Amino acid sequence: MTALETAGQGPPAAATPVLSAADLYVRFKGRGGRGTARAVDGVDLDVRRGEIVALVGESGCGKTTLARTLLGLEKASSGRVAFEGEPLTYTSRRLKAFRKRVQLVLQDPSGSLNPRHTVYDAVAEGLRIHEGAAADEERRVAEALARAGLRPPERYFLRYPHELSGGQRQRVVIAGALVLEPEVIIADEPVASLDASVRGEILQLLLRLRDDLGLSALVVTHDLGLAWNIADRVAVMYLGRVVEAGTVEEVLGAPRHPYTRALLSVLPDADAGEPVVLTGEPPDPTHIPGGCRFHARCQVLASGEAEQAGVAGRCRTADPGILPADDTHRAACHWARAQAPQA
Repeated sequence: MTALETAGQGPPAAATPVLSAADLYVRFKGRGGRGTARAVDGVDLDVRRGEIVALVGESGCGKTTLARTLLGLEKASSGRVAFEGEPLTYTSRRLKAFRKRVQLVLQDPSGSLNPRHTVYDAVAEGLRIHEGAAADEERRVAEALARAGLRPPERYFLRYPHELSGGQRQRVVIAGALVLEPEVIIADEPVASLDASVRGEILQLLLRLRDDLGLSALVVTHDLGLAWNIADRVAVMYLGRVVEAGTVEEVLGAPRHPYTRALLSVLPDADAGEPVVLTGEPPDPTHIPGGCRFHARCQVLASGEAEQAGVAGRCRTADPGILPADDTHRAACHWARAQAPQA
């Protein structure tokens, strides 16, 4: 069986992740210089070759900061980012080489594309930055556009972004990443700005790139329905931490953390009883509460279920800890652990 035939089936557990974070922290000065915002507050996360990982959570939970740090656009306060097992170093030469192999796809294709550049120039830009004047530039641009679903590619060479639909613009952005033949794509809300009619097409394109090229992807999204349709594994983030992680079937089919359950309960086709309306807003990342960081909004604690399980005190005072990056379905929740069958 070839590498392409096995792409998308998930690499063996012992395989070195293509991109990983270990004990990662990113801190910023709070507004007006008050306090320190713990945007990423201890995260272990692996992206393995040929898999799609969805990073989900509410706005402000730290998922975009985590993605930017994995790209080397933000520098970690502590911990490490590694590519194929080698720690990321922040020298300009190393970063340039790294960013050729790990490419970013942004949410808004209109904002990503220079309106004065043709499609050809937009796709060739990264190639020119990283490799200069390549003799095979036109062939590689055409191949990237074709892989992104713009066929025949020559028809699009001299078009400008305003002449394209939203879906076509997003395909041009993806082609601009593919032209460098990266191992990993980090896609930040890749279909959020698109009409519902074309979202499925872009998601199918990402799945096809995984299957045909063995490409890995970290997809940052607030949309659990999107995660269900595209991901192999899911990491749910809340207030700077991953609070639940596992395969898409485990996390979205049998969620353990009350936060994940609340997010799933409001999906249109959810089969989880009444929607859970979380009280209040996520806490200020400069003042993360003690104990479980979700406890002030937790429906399980508020309903008395945590008290019945004998863990309410721990919910309020004991940090559930950082989830390891492994293949086990885990939740950073005292109540979930109390419900788990004893070995």
